Amino acid sequence: MSLATLPEGDWIRGISIRQPYAACILAGAKTIENRPGRWRTGWVLLHTSKTIDQPQPALRIPLIGRTIRGRQLVTGAVVGVARITDCHQDPEGTPLCSQWAHPGAWHLVLDDVQELPLPVPARGQVVPWKPSPDLLERVFQQLPNFRP
Repeated sequence: MSLATLPEGDWIRGISIRQPYAACILAGAKTIENRPGRWRTGWVLLHTSKTIDQPQPALRIPLIGRTIRGRQLVTGAVVGVARITDCHQDPEGTPLCSQWAHPGAWHLVLDDVQELPLPVPARGQVVPWKPSPDLLERVFQQLPNFRP
């Protein structure tokens, strides 16, 4: 896909996620990403942070271990795209919307997750970040059937 077929303007952002959580999203098991603040809905590049959750307590959680079995924990790269379809907080005292949700956090609901065949090395940020045209071109060359 060439950039000529992608929408103009501010239609996609990057979200940086630590491993092994990004691998759980790519596997299709983790559909909620926890954040301290509200995010807008829309498309995001799934970027893996340069660090793995240390001192690796997440890797000892059976739910995560089963989900990522056999997957590489790539860091410092865009590994996929997803669409945020909702951003909410669960009311205090009510059950959480997902086993992946954290109390008090904003829950980003991720749909239409597409994993890249090859990771694209990139720098991310803690906050939503705007990808460069070059990065978008390298990502969407691998997803020729992607239509936002």
